[in-house]
Amino acid sequence: MKEFFIEYKSHIIWIVSVIAVVLVLRFLTTLLHKWLVKKEAEKFPGEPTKPVDLIKRILNTLWLVVGLTAISFAFVDRDMDKAILGNLKLILYLGFLSVFTIVAATSIDMWFKRSIQRKIDLQYDYTSYKFLRYVAVFVIYFVGIIFGLLAFPSMRGIAQTALGGAGVIALIAGVASQEALANVVGGIFIIGFKPFKIGDVVKVTDTMVGTVTDITLRHTVIRNFENKMIVIPNSIINKEKLINYDLGDLKCCEHIEMGISYDSDVAMAKKIMSEECEKHPLIWDNRSDQDVKDGKPMVKTAMTKINESTMTIRAWAWSRNFSDSFQLKCDVNETIKERFDAVGIDMAYPYRNIILKTEKGHPLDVQMNAKENQD
Repeated sequence: MKEFFIEYKSHIIWIVSVIAVVLVLRFLTTLLHKWLVKKEAEKFPGEPTKPVDLIKRILNTLWLVVGLTAISFAFVDRDMDKAILGNLKLILYLGFLSVFTIVAATSIDMWFKRSIQRKIDLQYDYTSYKFLRYVAVFVIYFVGIIFGLLAFPSMRGIAQTALGGAGVIALIAGVASQEALANVVGGIFIIGFKPFKIGDVVKVTDTMVGTVTDITLRHTVIRNFENKMIVIPNSIINKEKLINYDLGDLKCCEHIEMGISYDSDVAMAKKIMSEECEKHPLIWDNRSDQDVKDGKPMVKTAMTKINESTMTIRAWAWSRNFSDSFQLKCDVNETIKERFDAVGIDMAYPYRNIILKTEKGHPLDVQMNAKENQD
């Protein structure tokens, strides 16, 4: 055993030294991780620590792989030293490139988050910042991958083409994935022309109404009033005709309609609807000064339709915004119905004439009114 230690003394010292260095580096990495987590908690409370945790895992893996590669020097011929050294440089390059890419992407992401929060605090539009955040992070990771490919001789041609031949890459991307490219272009158009922004209440269809919560490179996210998230590709929403309730003047006119029977008092129904709308706290007086002087009512009412078995009475009720108009409509529908019942105004229901024939085919003189539920 003594002769073994004497003969391989230099190898043993080298291996022990490498193990000691790896352990020290892993210890320093743990200290660095704790320090970064502490600093992140101070500057960005509530933010996830996944990027910092990922950096720790990459560095610990890097030290382990570098240590094993360094230990291999003790077991191979000196002719292999150059090849092992080349592999060691490649491992270090890829490891530090990964760490640098993650740090750069995380730093940019944090900067955009802070900028977005400042915009929110100042009540400014932050839609462009949120969209550019996705673009910037994507570009950093894309460039990091390209520089990683440059480390492999067989992949340098592809990497150089990606860096220098943007037109070729764009052409390939357009042919291979026209839909994905259309979504990106649609997102850029949305950010550039601003038909809507984050926080706006929009209506795409009758089933897609809600608040815009996010605009990414691929899609737009809308939270509807049932708290469900609607994900719409940018290429689709960019072509749709939509209503933006927060674009321009926020005032909203709600049509409140009631169907009453032919026997009901139209004037009384109009008066009740007008009174119930006017006394609601969310009503908005949209009259001009001249309208007030002329004595025009705050809420206009009129009979808009004479249907098969109903008369439709409409009230034009204004509110400050779309949310208030929805609440206003729900409330006055209930109070108007109560007032109608109190004064004997019947809600509409269809009439049906039923004719019964005898065995000889002569009709009986029978008429019936069928009362049915109607939405």
